[in-house]
Amino acid sequence: MDIFSVLTLIGGLALFLFGMNIMGDGLVKVSGGKLDSILERLTSNRLKGVLLGTVVTAIIQSSSATTVMVVGFVNSGIMKLTQAVGVIMGANIGTTVTSWLLSLTGISGSGVFLQMLKPSSFSPILAIIGIIMMMTARGNARRRDISYILIGFAVLMFGMTTMSGSVEPLADNPQFISILTIFSNPILGVAVGALLTAVIQSSSASIGILQALCITGAVPYSAAIPIIMGQNIGTCVTALISGIGAGKNARRASMIHLYFNVIGTVGFMVIFYAINHFVHFAFLNTPATAAGIAVVHSLFNIGCCVVLFPFGNFLVRLATLTIPDKQEKEAGAVAAPNTSELAVLDERFLEKPAYAVKICWDASAQMARLARDAVNLAVDLTKTYSEHTAEQIQTLEECVDQYEATLGSYLMKVSNKSLWRSDSRKVSIMLQCTRDFERIADHAASIRYLIEEMHEQGLRITKGGMKELLVYARAVIDITDQMIQAFEENDLIMAKNIEPFEEVIDGLSVELKQRHVDRLRRGKCSLEAGMILEDIITNFERISDHCSNVGACMIRVESGGGSDTQTMLDEIIVQNDQWFSEEYNRAKKKYVLPEKKEKVHIAEEAPPEEIGG
Repeated sequence: MDIFSVLTLIGGLALFLFGMNIMGDGLVKVSGGKLDSILERLTSNRLKGVLLGTVVTAIIQSSSATTVMVVGFVNSGIMKLTQAVGVIMGANIGTTVTSWLLSLTGISGSGVFLQMLKPSSFSPILAIIGIIMMMTARGNARRRDISYILIGFAVLMFGMTTMSGSVEPLADNPQFISILTIFSNPILGVAVGALLTAVIQSSSASIGILQALCITGAVPYSAAIPIIMGQNIGTCVTALISGIGAGKNARRASMIHLYFNVIGTVGFMVIFYAINHFVHFAFLNTPATAAGIAVVHSLFNIGCCVVLFPFGNFLVRLATLTIPDKQEKEAGAVAAPNTSELAVLDERFLEKPAYAVKICWDASAQMARLARDAVNLAVDLTKTYSEHTAEQIQTLEECVDQYEATLGSYLMKVSNKSLWRSDSRKVSIMLQCTRDFERIADHAASIRYLIEEMHEQGLRITKGGMKELLVYARAVIDITDQMIQAFEENDLIMAKNIEPFEEVIDGLSVELKQRHVDRLRRGKCSLEAGMILEDIITNFERISDHCSNVGACMIRVESGGGSDTQTMLDEIIVQNDQWFSEEYNRAKKKYVLPEKKEKVHIAEEAPPEEIGG
């Protein structure tokens, strides 16, 4: 084997790894985060976890990716350790699918059907289809990602064929055969397999390299089996690295993965070679084939799962003993109440952008609900002053601030990933709308300070003014609810209906302020109380403005428009004049201020403790 054969081998390995990476990325993107969501929700029992782990890994072609996701789920509290055990076991089974695909390179025969099963026959066809799909995608993310799958698979198989061809001369090389004889030592074979897999961080790739070497006919099963065992241990490195800096349960999940493979490997090796000592398996000295490697790989992983499945709780206890509980605060733990959704924003999920977008959307919706709760409490505080309610508003406002900071940082990282167009638009919507959610909470907090000021100064609002304010506040609560529902469901029709609603609130704001000026002229309320009341009305109006901004942002981004928010709002009114008038009149009839009464006296005013100041 000369230097050119070595270069060909290295080039084939590079193409193999590149093809596997491209195909894996395409498979993950096509799944659109659905596989990750299934793992998140459907692991109620261990058997179901095994099945899901098997299916998900078989689809995305990476046990390491599945295990890293599990570590992230456990770290964020989505998944319990007992649930993670089953998924980890299933991931080991699912990864064997790759070895079966690679074993197709060993097909021999002259029949047309057998010839078409050879990668050298169908890979070029897949590559041509993939290239055509890529060139005609024209912004269609799904078509582009499917083309990546096809091209990635073709490149992977071409790399496999190239590696196999480059090592063919080694069949008659005595030095190569002597090296393989050394690997027949079980301990050394396991060590080499583990080291190779740890370096390239892919058991599928290391299995592929071994299958390529089998083309020489010089790799006996006595050398192949220990290497396969070691590859299962080496693949744990990715999960162990992922667990660094995470919470204790996440580190325990990565240790469960390690213990499962180590115990399975040691147990298999002890039993297998103990039996071989007396029986002397004849097949150990026969040349291994690509299909034979796939059989051994599958039997080992399925056997480990069957044997260790009843001992899942033991693996959890073993991992817990390895990483015991400590008194100090866990990494990634949530410091403040009502921010548990933020724990889900684990950086491990950034490698699955579609799922990262999903959890960001859920967290953004929770942020909007927290802002809405602050508005509702501000209205309650307007009716009846309570220090407890005031403190709740302050807590919610701080939580919303924390959401904005954490979500903003995480969304910027997500935006740098390769996203589908729909996901990219969602990220744009969230980056803009979370600022509006934060401002809504700020205005609720401002109302709280205004009410506190009235309470401290002993100022009062007339009964008539309070009735008008509560009608106005009810409209603001309703538009906030509509905005949140439109955002959660990504409903553009509901988002469009926000604007005529907001125009009604603007009209109510003008009417309230005018009535307030009339009361001031008649001396029915104090100037100090009147100024604070006007500020309260203004803050409520600003809340409805931000709700309008959210709706306009959703419409603008989803339509691909480049206009700013105000221009989009104007377009909604101008382009839909009849519809807008109908919706405006419908909302206007729903929120009617009480008729003006001139018989309001100071004696009719409620005491300060009943009205909030």
